[in-house]
Parts: sequence; structure tokens; C-alpha cells
Amino acid sequence: MKNWIPFILLLLVLSSCKTRNAARKNTNKIQDSTFTESSNNPKDANEPVRDKLTFYEHVLIPPKFDQIKINSKVNVETGSFIPTLDATIYIENDQKVWMNLTALFIGVARGIATPEGVRGLDRTSKTYIDSDFDYLNTLLNVNFIDYKSLEKILMGRTFVKISDSRFTLTKNAQGFRMVSNGTQRIETDEKAREYEITLLYDENYDLLSVHLKDVLSPDELEISYSNWDEYNGIRLPKNVKIIIKGSKNSQILMENTKFDFSKMETPYSVPGNYKKIEIK
Repeated sequence: MKNWIPFILLLLVLSSCKTRNAARKNTNKIQDSTFTESSNNPKDANEPVRDKLTFYEHVLIPPKFDQIKINSKVNVETGSFIPTLDATIYIENDQKVWMNLTALFIGVARGIATPEGVRGLDRTSKTYIDSDFDYLNTLLNVNFIDYKSLEKILMGRTFVKISDSRFTLTKNAQGFRMVSNGTQRIETDEKAREYEITLLYDENYDLLSVHLKDVLSPDELEISYSNWDEYNGIRLPKNVKIIIKGSKNSQILMENTKFDFSKMETPYSVPGNYKKIEIK
């Protein structure tokens, strides 16, 4: 099987999240997408957050929308040459995520995710897949991705479960830092895994990065967001950087160039001469 199928699925999961420098409305300071752990400036010291309710309201309550269409430029780095991909991503709230990929104006792949699972076809090899979310979890070196967490990733929202009892929340001059208290055990039907988790937010509560490290393996996943802005009353990131480490290493860089909130058709069908790829 050629490489397009893994990429379409990876991109479905991570498509709309974006890496950010957080150049903001209401601030003239440009912030990096990572926090400095140590500084001689006392203002940079991590201090407990007193108004936790406001923080949780901002980072956990999802935005209200019916549908969003995103045009993106996608670069995938795996050690092999992959041309820049043009992606059209369409998210219909609680229903589906649809993506079409082209390279040099030629359609190469298409995919759709629903609460039931993920389907994708690769025009370059005339193959297709029809799978549950285990395949996406395998690609991302995690075990907890389902449709709802996929939507949250695409919207740049907090996609791991956080709570006051399981995480420590602090604030410094750059924004907010949330670190898991010890390891966080995440159980699914298939397996249980334990992670160390760190989440960073800027002063406006926009998500800067999520880092997950499996404590029993070399697997890591980091998603960083930048250049947030408001579109149609919803804050969305323009850029995303996804780094996957462990049994496989890869990196995805995405630049969202346009957001549209109108409804669109999302055709998906598999030609009769395509071969199904069995997921093992």
C-alpha cells in the first residue's frame, strides 16, 4: 500500500489544529508556542490559578457551529519525499469530518470520518480502507481517539480529559500550564495505557500545545497550535504542527488558508475496481 492512506487518516485526525505564534487582538506581544520552564524573571514563575472556573469554562465548553470548511496547505515529513498537499476539510458538527487531498491539482485521496469509524480511498494505488478508530490511534501512537476527540483536535480544543483532581494548573507571564499529577491511566475496550500529559494555553485561553508521553514505551504525541484568530465568532488556529515519536516518527505541518461556514456537498464513493486494504 502506498503512503496516501495513512496520511489521509492522520490528516483527518489532526487537520484543523494549527501551530501558533499567538499574535493577538488585545496584545502586541508575540508569544512562542512553547513555555520557558525557567527564568530569572519572577513574573515567569508558575503560580497557582485562583479563578479555575473561568479557565475551565474557556477551555472545555465547545464552540457552537453547524459546519466549517477549511482550505489548508499540508506538508508531511517521514523521511521520504511527499509533495505539498492541498486539503479541503469539512466538519459537520457531531456528524462527520470529510477531507479531499490533491497534489499538483491532481486528486490523490479522499476520506470521511463519522462516529462509526473512518473510511478512505487512495487514487494513486486504487485501494481503500473501512475501519474503526483503532487505526487512527495506531497511527498517532495513542489509544483514546474517537470521533468526538477528533472533532476537538480539528477545532484546536482540549481533546484529553482534564480535571482539578488529576492535574495541577498554574499561570505565568506567558499563560497557563496544566500538568498531570503522576501518570494518567486511559482505558479503552482494547487496552489501557498510562501517560504523562502537559497542556499549555496562552493568556486568552487558546490552546498552544498538548504533549503526551506513554510511560511504558517510547511513544509520544505532541500537537502545537499557533496564529489563532476569530472567524464568524469562533476562535480558530491557522497553523498546526504534529510530531509523532516512538515506534514510528513523522511530522505534519498544516497552514489553514481559508475558513468558510457555508454548507457543502461531501461526496464519497469507492470505485468497483479498488481493492480493500485490511487493517491489522
